Amino acid sequence: MKLNWKVALGVGISALFLWLAFRAVPLGDVVNVLRASNPWLFALCAVVATTIFPLRAIRWQVILQPVAGRIPFGPLWRSTAIGMMVNNLVPARAGEVARAVALSREIPRVSFTTSLASLAVDRIFDAIVLLALMFGAMLSPAFPAGATLLGMTVPQFALSGISAVLVLLIACYVAVLNPKRMLSVVRAVADRVLPRFAARIEGFTDEALGGLAVLRDARRFALVLWWAFAHWLVHAVALWIGFLAVGMDAPFSAALFLQGVLGFAVALPSLPGFVGVFELASVTGLGVYGVSPDVAISWAVGYHMLSFIPITVFGIVYLARLGINLRDIGGAAERAQEVKDARDTFVHGTDARVP
Repeated sequence: MKLNWKVALGVGISALFLWLAFRAVPLGDVVNVLRASNPWLFALCAVVATTIFPLRAIRWQVILQPVAGRIPFGPLWRSTAIGMMVNNLVPARAGEVARAVALSREIPRVSFTTSLASLAVDRIFDAIVLLALMFGAMLSPAFPAGATLLGMTVPQFALSGISAVLVLLIACYVAVLNPKRMLSVVRAVADRVLPRFAARIEGFTDEALGGLAVLRDARRFALVLWWAFAHWLVHAVALWIGFLAVGMDAPFSAALFLQGVLGFAVALPSLPGFVGVFELASVTGLGVYGVSPDVAISWAVGYHMLSFIPITVFGIVYLARLGINLRDIGGAAERAQEVKDARDTFVHGTDARVP
């Protein structure tokens, strides 16, 4: 039932956002802009956009090495492709679960929970780098003075995101630097609040702390940060090549800014592939630079379609080769949800007992 209402919410948000994005732009104008675009630049844009996924796999390799040793690039790349494909085609954002399932299938020494915890770290680095690049774009002379986003000045918008990431990062460091104390607290409270799930909560916490191990090593932390910057700079290049393809007059810093806006937007529930939220976020973000809605939405449609196809095809091929089906992923998602529900109950129960 929970999955059904979440899917319904995603459909509703995607439909609303598509309407908002297209309401002032005749479809004929979008077709005309795309017809006049440079197909070779759009093809190059799709190639560059696809190269970010091998970079993500390399970063994942560094994150997992403290707890799983050096994992070959191949399984990490295939698992990443499968995860992105599932996000593009399956509701309820099951892509991270699919990545974890695929990796644990190919590399049994990496448990599903450890793999899933490492992906949480991966997303923290994404948030840090996206916000840093977005803030850097705002410092560029090309950034429009007095711009606002969702009713806030852009510095206020960025500051709220940076604050949230810093709080999350501090919480992770507190946990990973005091693992024994964390486990003892979890064990004591779980035994009291949810004795039925105590062993499962403790096991999840233990493996999750293993996934955060990269934070203990300053050199490894810097290496992960390096690959995260490489990932998002290449992604910004892909966006900018797409700008050129539709004849958009926008600086490279606009791509850095836009991908930050997109990063916030795709966190919302939506249809698979972030349909609707991607388009409206593109119109909103590019509108800050004075890009007209018809050009912005045309770029969004062209880029979204072309970047969608290659990684989806890769993911389908690898999924078939590994013999994984959607039932395997669905079962893992249900187990992860059970643990999450138990953990949430655990946290709320703890809060209720703490004066």
